[in-house]
Amino acid sequence: MTTISKLFNITYPIVQGGMIWCSGWRLASAVSNAGGLGLIGSGSMTPDVLTEHIRKCREATSKPFGVNIPLLFSYAETFVKICIAEKVPVVFTSAGNPVRWTATMKDNGINVAHVVANEKGARKCVEAGVDAIVVEGFEAGGHNGKEETTTMVLVPLIRQQTELPLIAAGGIGSGQAMLAAFALGADGVQIGSLFAAAEESSAHPHFKQKIMEAREGDTFLCMKKLVPVRLLNNHFYQEVQKLEQQGAPAEKISALLGRGRARKGMFEGDIDEGELEIGQVAAAIQQIKPVQNIIDTLIQDFLAGKNKLSGISF
Repeated sequence: MTTISKLFNITYPIVQGGMIWCSGWRLASAVSNAGGLGLIGSGSMTPDVLTEHIRKCREATSKPFGVNIPLLFSYAETFVKICIAEKVPVVFTSAGNPVRWTATMKDNGINVAHVVANEKGARKCVEAGVDAIVVEGFEAGGHNGKEETTTMVLVPLIRQQTELPLIAAGGIGSGQAMLAAFALGADGVQIGSLFAAAEESSAHPHFKQKIMEAREGDTFLCMKKLVPVRLLNNHFYQEVQKLEQQGAPAEKISALLGRGRARKGMFEGDIDEGELEIGQVAAAIQQIKPVQNIIDTLIQDFLAGKNKLSGISF
């Protein structure tokens, strides 16, 4: 059992990413029931909706689950209070300074992890007193780091700086990749794209199909003048790319983005004009599977890879 398994009281050190428009109570409870840690992605929710998902998740699983809260989100303070009131055991925070709410949540019995994409973010985590750090390389889908540091580089860099439990994220889509993360110094993994395409994901079927069709080089990091985000190539992405190549100011890119682009693409299924957030590992996802099957395969391949490596000698 790893430190992450002990910390969150889960069977396997696998955390499901709290992805907007994909990570509702069905996905979170399925991951928790399969032995991992399911996360409700609150970034696309209102307070009433989050409360509903927490309560439905608790009805669907007796296992620990958590909530992901983007700290720059307008409802962040309200969501922290909801998690405290609903006695959510775990909260993953992202997109903001962890110092603001970590102590409050820990004082109320919540285990807190924070997502970072660089060494500076990791130092803030240590200062804040988080229980674990999610180290996310730029292979990951969705919002990302401007530094474009890969998971393979970032995990050992941050491991040198802290003894806190580390959860590797970005490009983790197989048991072999999970094993590599452990070799780099991680204590667990966070997986997004693989679960975004799961049967229990609330992503629209058109988005899931687009993930199935993705090939190497079909995702791109863009919108660095706003908040960097990795997207699948579609008409909306091409419009963003055109503006960026023209040197357009952030205001013009923001106007193109408008409101509701992510909902339009990932939840409503507009694969041309919607924002389709997914990681590079989408190129390796070829089938929509139930969560239990995904986790069983991850563990089988992890153990097989571990046994194979044990036979290597020099």
